[in-house]
Amino acid sequence: MDKKPAEVSAPLSNLKPPAGSRKDVKRVGRGMGSGRGRTSGRGHKGHKARAGGGVGPGFEGGQMPLIRRVPKRGFFNPFRKRWAEVNVRDLARFPQGTDVGPDELKKAGLIKGRWDGIKILGLGELKHPLTVRANAFSAGAIQKINAAGGKAIELRATGEVPAEKTVKSTPPPKSSSPNLDPEAKAKAKAEAKAKAKAKAKAETEAETEAKPKAEAKAKAKAKDKPNPKSEK
Repeated sequence: MDKKPAEVSAPLSNLKPPAGSRKDVKRVGRGMGSGRGRTSGRGHKGHKARAGGGVGPGFEGGQMPLIRRVPKRGFFNPFRKRWAEVNVRDLARFPQGTDVGPDELKKAGLIKGRWDGIKILGLGELKHPLTVRANAFSAGAIQKINAAGGKAIELRATGEVPAEKTVKSTPPPKSSSPNLDPEAKAKAKAEAKAKAKAKAKAETEAETEAKPKAEAKAKAKAKDKPNPKSEK
């Protein structure tokens, strides 16, 4: 028969803290004989000797502190979401017909650390069908998973929903000239050149006609102006 350990009872009046765990308060200003009298360990005068004195963290004696010298850019969003990103090409390691979810991605080492959700991106190719469960999918990833015969299922707080996104088709760039055949293009170019030439010729003729009129007008004005020397 096992013996029970003897119970040790001690009155509360005998309880003491472990040796060295509690220290006496440093008493200052209690006379010269105490060793901490007179200036009480603060030294003579100065900012740090006054009541409420002392400087805050980062103070550099009045010069511009480092935190204000360093340039700042952007901001930190406290409500940001951190996504664990997995590409379609990384899913090719799973066998055909596998149900790939967060647990399977963790075991495969494709996602690590802390994150708010898993997003599947469309980089690479997938040639066999898989059922992929994640919090978000890119449009390209959905297209490639469905093309391989698999399913993309979006995990939400309300439950699982088939992921649906349409790939936005980029419109063709607008061209300044219509799609014409080479002959029509050459004809339009020749017409534009002829118009420009005719316009330049008309401007030159107008300048030539206006020059003699301006000279005659200036001569007439000079003739009508009285000469101050002749009046004297």
